[in-house]
Amino acid sequence: MHDKHQVIEGLAASIPLANLDTDQIMPKQFLRGIDKAGLDKGLLYDMRFDEAGRQRETFILNRPDYARTRILLAGPNFGCGSSREHAVWGLQQFGIRAIIAPSFGEIFYSNAMNNRLLLVMASEPDVRALMDDVSVPERGHIAIDLKTMRVRSGKREIAFDLSPRHRGMFIQGQDLIGASLAHREAIEAFAARHWQTHPWLKNVASLTFERLGASAPASFAAACPSSAPGSTPTGAMGRAR
Repeated sequence: MHDKHQVIEGLAASIPLANLDTDQIMPKQFLRGIDKAGLDKGLLYDMRFDEAGRQRETFILNRPDYARTRILLAGPNFGCGSSREHAVWGLQQFGIRAIIAPSFGEIFYSNAMNNRLLLVMASEPDVRALMDDVSVPERGHIAIDLKTMRVRSGKREIAFDLSPRHRGMFIQGQDLIGASLAHREAIEAFAARHWQTHPWLKNVASLTFERLGASAPASFAAACPSSAPGSTPTGAMGRAR
């Protein structure tokens, strides 16, 4: 059995459109909530539903035989447009774990990788070949092996590249915060050295409020607990233990 972090695999579906932007991936009317809940309902809404809200039966992700899609094959420049991170969250809530395309929007790429939505870049001919391989769901299985750095369909195997940082994050099962906290001891040691060599900067914000005869706003205190009088700073990545 494959390690769940080493190999991402499952049914693949093709959306062979170039420049599919984040406004189409997650339309603006689904950005009103104060949390991430329910974003799967907005994913590709105008492609999945008509003007009356009826499901478009011919759209691939609406077809019953693609209900368990885990990997998307897409056209070039997938995720271009605005920087809305909701597009990534919606894809993940829908069950998508990876996308293979010739290229991606730059901000979307960063948002996706930092949230553990794997993006794989392959040449346009290779992506088209994979789309042909999975053109029917019965042979639609694709595996992305992060150890060997290969994409495998039933007919071919394609090499791909990732930065060492992103590859390590996926293999270790980390998002961006988790990857940063792996260096927590070094971060806290740096913070301790910083306060030792620059003591006049310690708690400077709260001390300024005190000298002005005012108290720090509650919102500031909540956001910057290390600035409270008598507190011990934990560095930029400090969290309550």
